[in-house]
Amino acid sequence: MKVNPGVLLKAGAVVLALTGLGLAGHLLAKDSYGAMPSLSGASQWLNSPPLDAPALKGKVVLVDFWTWDCINCQRSLPYVNDWARRYADQGLVVIGVHTPEYDYEHDVGTLREKLAKLGIGYPVAVDNSYQVWNAWGNQFWPAHYFVDRQGQVRHAHFGEGDYAGQEKVIQALLDEKD
Repeated sequence: MKVNPGVLLKAGAVVLALTGLGLAGHLLAKDSYGAMPSLSGASQWLNSPPLDAPALKGKVVLVDFWTWDCINCQRSLPYVNDWARRYADQGLVVIGVHTPEYDYEHDVGTLREKLAKLGIGYPVAVDNSYQVWNAWGNQFWPAHYFVDRQGQVRHAHFGEGDYAGQEKVIQALLDEKD
């Protein structure tokens, strides 16, 4: 089968456009991405002692890769904060993984100030060396990974948008029996 190079270029342009609109995460969704990767590469934790997969077993987990100066992250944080508050009593644990894009975002003192200003009370792993980022194979800010009670990554969303769809994923995972 011969593929027209023009068709490939158009398809690539559509994927890039969808990524820019935050819709690619929805299109790339699949049922399982395997076991939850390690969080152990964090240099420190804010708002919590260190967390790992065994400690989170039995919980639904949302892992949010973000950085404080990313406008897309700033736009998604109100939703993540809301989910953390509304679903905590049902078993949702939100974990922020702060992986800085710029050198100035490495300052943990400034990060603490930003957490307070943004009202982030959930655990945040400080990932200045990209160890957690690399363990997860992440490539985007923001990136949301949804982990079921058995520790399996079941859904991923990249970029802004589809907040209602992401909330439905949370609700569905919370409704699943152990």
